[in-house]
Amino acid sequence: MSDNGKTSVWQGFKAFLMRGNVVDLAVAVVIGAAFTNIVNAVVKGVINPLVGAFGTKNLDSYSSCLKGPCEGTGDTATGVTIMWGSVLGATLQFVITAAVVYFLMVLPMAKYLARVEARRKAKEGTREVVEISELEVLKEIRDTLVAQRGQGPGER
Repeated sequence: MSDNGKTSVWQGFKAFLMRGNVVDLAVAVVIGAAFTNIVNAVVKGVINPLVGAFGTKNLDSYSSCLKGPCEGTGDTATGVTIMWGSVLGATLQFVITAAVVYFLMVLPMAKYLARVEARRKAKEGTREVVEISELEVLKEIRDTLVAQRGQGPGER
């Protein structure tokens, strides 16, 4: 490849990185990673103990033996064991995390944005009323001036 080809590739890569979408995505990933720690802390510190009050906090111990004899754990296990508790635990973790994100972040943000939009529309509505009343005042002034011109200069 020539120097000109390398320069254009470098310029294209630089343009790609400087696009707003890439920067926004990078910020979203960083904020998402930080927010994940908060959500996991809420789930582990609050939600899981509440679920644990009705059952067990660790579902990983639940399994079924598909082909016996199922003995031992890890590399020393014999037989074929289905670890359905792990799948159920991961599913519950996902559902609980999604609920926490929805109810603590998405729903309040949607309500806030709806209030902001309603305020903006209300302000635009008052501006239209003011503009209409100004327009009518200007029409009255015009009509008065036309009437005065119609009377002539000496007829006042």
